[in-house]
Amino acid sequence: MLVAAAVCPAPPLLVPEVAAGAAAELGDARTACSDALAVLAASRPDLLVVVGAADRDHGGTYPQGARGSFRGFGVEADVRLGEGEEGPRMLPAPLAVGAWLLGHARWGAAPVEGFAVAEPTDDTAHCLRAGRELAARDERVALLVMGDGSAKRTLKAPGYLDERAAAFDAAAARALGAADVAALAAMDSALAAELQAAGRAPWQVLAGAAEGAGLDGRLLYEDAPYGVGYFVAAWS
Repeated sequence: MLVAAAVCPAPPLLVPEVAAGAAAELGDARTACSDALAVLAASRPDLLVVVGAADRDHGGTYPQGARGSFRGFGVEADVRLGEGEEGPRMLPAPLAVGAWLLGHARWGAAPVEGFAVAEPTDDTAHCLRAGRELAARDERVALLVMGDGSAKRTLKAPGYLDERAAAFDAAAARALGAADVAALAAMDSALAAELQAAGRAPWQVLAGAAEGAGLDGRLLYEDAPYGVGYFVAAWS
């Protein structure tokens, strides 16, 4: 059963070594992520699952101890998903960022695993089903859900400006802040893809996991640096 969840943005720029001279620009986001992780620890879970998006070749589960790296971003920074034997696959970037957040917070409250949602093939029904299965993994399950809003918020955004992006992100922020499972489940996957909102699938996994859990939510951070929607929320 799902007892808590934290929603965090997934850009590698959250890692100070990657951001380098721009590290301070996401300082408030990192602080909010730390606060959300504290909510997870306080829920005393038996299992924590880090959820994020990946391409179709890297979807699926990642065991505790799986390793990730930010060497592709020009820095010699490696992470591991908790303690354990290294697996044969490298963590996708969103899960690697989640592993970094957990390491930064010195997570030790429960065993931790990873689950990567394969994009763009995973539709809403699949995401909801995957969430229900994750919530049934143990008596007390917590999720760390990594994902961004639209990447088309400004002219200088990675996907350029789309006038629909601000409204999409505003609706996502309301749903995440209110732990509105129905609103997350009803998100338009086609529109999300057009707006390059990589968080859509992980958020819908969260919606499936939270069905019937009766959790309350708080939005801890909302901004669009670099033209990408970033949100931090805590559900408990």
